[in-house]
Amino acid sequence: MYLQIVQQVKEALRLGLLDAGDQLPTVREVVAETAINPNTVAKAYRELERDGLVFGRPGRGTFIAENTLAADSLEHHARLRHDLLAWLDDARRAGMGEESILALVSRTVHEVLGRRVA
Repeated sequence: MYLQIVQQVKEALRLGLLDAGDQLPTVREVVAETAINPNTVAKAYRELERDGLVFGRPGRGTFIAENTLAADSLEHHARLRHDLLAWLDDARRAGMGEESILALVSRTVHEVLGRRVA
């Protein structure tokens, strides 16, 4: 479960939804909204801190450090998203469902990045 929190924060950073100085919800707030164990949330925040993505201020909360995950790609997001939406429309018209689309995208990403796919 803590890995899901870590991945969600990293995804938000990559998409530019979080920026340097933004405050993450407190452990207590996350627990209240999700019923996740507080130790799990704290573990996720510690991992993010260890990765240099967040920093804690005692008594104040956890804040986003410099956003190194978004890099320069944010300027291209709008155009790429537009192209992706058009591609998804084509895939749906071709009769592909969500699982087939995700499988095709996953396989293609792994091939392009030179990874082996089972």
